[in-house]
Amino acid sequence: MTKPDLTDLTAQIVAFRDARDWAQFHNPKDLALSLSLEVGEVLEHMQWTNGDALTTRLTERREAVGEELADVLYYTLLLAHDLGVDLETAFAAKMARNAEKYPVEKARGSSKKYTEL
Repeated sequence: MTKPDLTDLTAQIVAFRDARDWAQFHNPKDLALSLSLEVGEVLEHMQWTNGDALTTRLTERREAVGEELADVLYYTLLLAHDLGVDLETAFAAKMARNAEKYPVEKARGSSKKYTEL
């Protein structure tokens, strides 16, 4: 079975939304807010926990964290669709810029921002 690509996932999300007549509520601001809220729900699984306890917690909550990450993807794909952003092209361009800003010989093993390398 072939896994769906971004185009397939986006079509599925838009069809889901349109079947419910929710596009009327989905302006860019509210989609971005929803995206931010879903990221917050991912972070809730990590709050107040570090180290080995965090690793254990995330392992135990893998399914729930996966559901929240799916919500993040949902709003990301929907926002990109509505704004006419080709995410595959945008991602490839961003990775190319990141490679220039963070060359391996300078960035390997460092958490510094590119302006500090």
